[in-house]
Amino acid sequence: MTGKKDEEPQNKNSENISEARAFLKARLRRDHTNLYGFETEQKDIYDLLKRTGEIGESNSLLLIGPQGSGKRTLINGTLHKLMSDKSFFNNTITVVLDGMMHTDDRLALKSITVQMKLENAVDGKVFGSFAENLSFLLASLKSGTKKSKSVLFIIYEFDLFCAHHNQTLLYNLFDISQSAQAPICVLGVTRRLDVIELLEKRVKSRFSHRQIFLHPKEDDVDEKMSRFKELLTLPNEKEREKSYSEKLDTKHIQFTELYFLRNMFDPSLYKYSDEFCKAWNKKISALSKNENIYASLEKLNYYNTSESSFKTFLFYVVSRISEKNPEITPELVNQIISTFYNDDKINILCGLSVLEISLMISIKHHSEIYDRDPFNFEIIFTRFSKFAKISSTMQGIERPVVLKAFEHLKKLEIILPVSSITGKVQKEFQMHKLALTFDQIKTAIKKYPNLPTEIGQWAQSSLV
Repeated sequence: MTGKKDEEPQNKNSENISEARAFLKARLRRDHTNLYGFETEQKDIYDLLKRTGEIGESNSLLLIGPQGSGKRTLINGTLHKLMSDKSFFNNTITVVLDGMMHTDDRLALKSITVQMKLENAVDGKVFGSFAENLSFLLASLKSGTKKSKSVLFIIYEFDLFCAHHNQTLLYNLFDISQSAQAPICVLGVTRRLDVIELLEKRVKSRFSHRQIFLHPKEDDVDEKMSRFKELLTLPNEKEREKSYSEKLDTKHIQFTELYFLRNMFDPSLYKYSDEFCKAWNKKISALSKNENIYASLEKLNYYNTSESSFKTFLFYVVSRISEKNPEITPELVNQIISTFYNDDKINILCGLSVLEISLMISIKHHSEIYDRDPFNFEIIFTRFSKFAKISSTMQGIERPVVLKAFEHLKKLEIILPVSSITGKVQKEFQMHKLALTFDQIKTAIKKYPNLPTEIGQWAQSSLV
């Protein structure tokens, strides 16, 4: 009898751990609408799309940011807020295109037809041009009162559409938005900073030149600690039910084509107990004040400050929770960071010869002094030679040997050639740039096995 009673709490605890882990993993990977730290940018996009939906104002906009900066999540969150309003939802159509899937304008137009649910209108009709086809599709949206529905065109990988023949789709969409033929908003999403230069002159002249940039936030570690606590804290049963009841108001958008709306994160599905929730949150609160956790997040912040990277890191941490290891510990967090950010470039540097690592130190010193200006072999050889004259390790190394080592660094793509405007240049004078960060070089020097003391000391100083 005693054995059965002991088994019940263990089974319940195991179930709680399993449910909590599932909830946290879902929050970190399936919450496609909440982005932290870009409130101003989100408000600008929200206002722009709302004006298109409510008063039929046509617009065009480019959202630009590096990979992982949160562009899709920002748009998802904005659309979720807008479409919670039934009036906006009923008066707008959202068309999502992606340059990776829609590799030419014909595929894009077919997708537009399907998403606007106008397959029957197009059936059997022959159009003379792409523009006529697109105009017909937009005209088909007009109701008996001659009022047209607004159309939101969300174009991911926008730069790839610039490679389409004559940029026909972009030209027509921008032309319609500028001439107010139908109320549409064209929102392009790309990571290319030079995307405007990719547009043809006639297309560029019809673009509004509105641009929003998502720069990675330089969060301090205190903010990361706050996010650590926020993302790992479990809501109790009432909070989970309240969150779900609020989403019931958006039932009208559950069956749209938008990915994030078809896969909305539902916290009420996870059934861990309130007692477990209290105990877990108490431990997370203590961890958020732990100095070792602070140091680990400081290291994480050095590698990457993006929200997506931070959530991926926490996902790995949560994945390690089990019945045998039911808690998140500072040791686990540090271990995940060490494996998650195992820098291959640092491993390559640690495999270089002493001569090659000495050249890397020369390149690092030059780049620090001249603010990462390009360099050639002659510049680096001169700096290296100054050190070699006073070094017992590097004395007597001939110039051709040093050049060979320099070329090896180029083959490893640790240094990259800068294209020459004047044509062919002797290899000694070909300009190069450093492809690593200073911290990567410093870390490699610390890890380098049996590095001569004088070279280690030289790396700490840029006097030579």
